[in-house]
Amino acid sequence: MRVIVLGGACDMGRRAVAELAREPDVEGVVIGDVDLAAADAAAREIEGPVTTLRVDARDPVRLAHALEDFDVVASAIGPFYAFETRCAGAAIEARKPYVSICDDYDAAQDVLCLDARARARGVTIVSGLGWTPGVTNLLALKAALRLDRVDEVRVAWASSAADSKGQAVVLHTLHIFAGMVPSFEDGRPVRVAAGSGRERVHFPAPVGDVDVYHVGHPEPVTLPLAFPDVRRVTLKGGLSERLLSELAVALGRIGATTTPGGRSVVRAAMRPVLPWLGRIGRPTQPCSAARVDVLGTKNGQAERLAYGATAPMSVLTGVPLALGALWLGRGQIARPGVAAPEACIEPEPFLAELARRGIALYEGDRMDKSLSS
Repeated sequence: MRVIVLGGACDMGRRAVAELAREPDVEGVVIGDVDLAAADAAAREIEGPVTTLRVDARDPVRLAHALEDFDVVASAIGPFYAFETRCAGAAIEARKPYVSICDDYDAAQDVLCLDARARARGVTIVSGLGWTPGVTNLLALKAALRLDRVDEVRVAWASSAADSKGQAVVLHTLHIFAGMVPSFEDGRPVRVAAGSGRERVHFPAPVGDVDVYHVGHPEPVTLPLAFPDVRRVTLKGGLSERLLSELAVALGRIGATTTPGGRSVVRAAMRPVLPWLGRIGRPTQPCSAARVDVLGTKNGQAERLAYGATAPMSVLTGVPLALGALWLGRGQIARPGVAAPEACIEPEPFLAELARRGIALYEGDRMDKSLSS
């Protein structure tokens, strides 16, 4: 199969390209990026049949034409609120299966509106198959399949600003800590203040205990669609560098990052001091993690199941994207239409393959029992 990875020159996309390039049934991987120099540099660092192509996601007509030469389209192009529907729409127009790591809640809502169009053209679109959403959704589904009824899903993530090259983690955090973000309470969608609901959550080692807050991610948008009896779905996240999380909360509360223009101003102002701020409270082993707690009933008894995952951020995000592209190309995901991972992927074999590819999976309240042992 031939796969194009849109945004494949970035950290997460690059890991997906490397993962795909080592597969025997992948005859070629193309890094599609508007920055051809960056794409060429990334391609030189990756072993295997990797080439490059300049594509501009701002031009969906030309993008659709470019995608016609490939069997599968994978996207790591952000910000997803600006590009997810454009890229997915281009894939639908080209009649090519598509998978992304979309982690913006507004983009997750918007891309679902393309479902009828995708179904009519027989195209499979999987939106949000990275770390969070992605791994988190499949862990929630794994738990749900062990229960008779799901009442509540609590999703949390923690990361370190040092776990990604550049300042992408910090800048994304500024966006998701802004304004009112989706949650799901009492069986209905609601909006809560980003940065509210501070809670100390225990994650698998080496991440440990981290303060997390309500932030804007897609899980509260899509998980209720998969679990019709669920009454509550929450999503919280935070950085191991506590000062950076608190700064993001403060900027969000004063409205400094609620608009694209405001975020641009803050980004420019913070860029010189971010390296210094990121050193305060930096963990000795920068890493990222997710935790999913699912509450419900089994045989009439209350049950609570907890699962977790940990790995470097590029692995947690890029590997699921690559595996999703492989499953699409092999026909293992073949449901036409637009879907989140929990609606179209069997969790057990997918999670087992992620574990084989370097993502550590855990269960239990203390996150100390390995799922892969």
